[in-house]
Amino acid sequence: MVRRNLALLVVALLLSTPVVTGWLVGDLTGPAARRLAAEGEPLDYAVEPVSLGVVGDRVSVIVAGVLMVLSLVLLIRATVTRKLEPRWWFVLVPLILAGVLIGLAWRIVTAGAIGANIGAGLIVLGGGPVLLILLGVAAVQAARLRREHRRRVG
Repeated sequence: MVRRNLALLVVALLLSTPVVTGWLVGDLTGPAARRLAAEGEPLDYAVEPVSLGVVGDRVSVIVAGVLMVLSLVLLIRATVTRKLEPRWWFVLVPLILAGVLIGLAWRIVTAGAIGANIGAGLIVLGGGPVLLILLGVAAVQAARLRREHRRRVG
């Protein structure tokens, strides 16, 4: 039962991190593009931003923020009380950083522009390999920890 609860906390943390990061970063549409959009010029997007409306966006960010903070606090508490092996943080930290990168990348690729969004191309070229490295580090660490656990248990 404890394992399932810890897994739910990890999933909640990993799903909420990009949402909170995207909100913290905010819209990255430049002032010149905003000015032209106000004059009626349509903006170009690498990816159209998704919105649930003002209220929906606010509710989703509040829920994600509460989930993120609550999950972090409970995971830290589980580590202190020895319900979560401290070495699992070597898996969690790269995954949390990957979530931060995804939230940042989302804001970059959904920024309105006049013409090409060069930042979108740069985040794909630079952020893609970084994301793969973070996910790879987490996968290798998780596999190592599971292997060690199997040796100890059986």
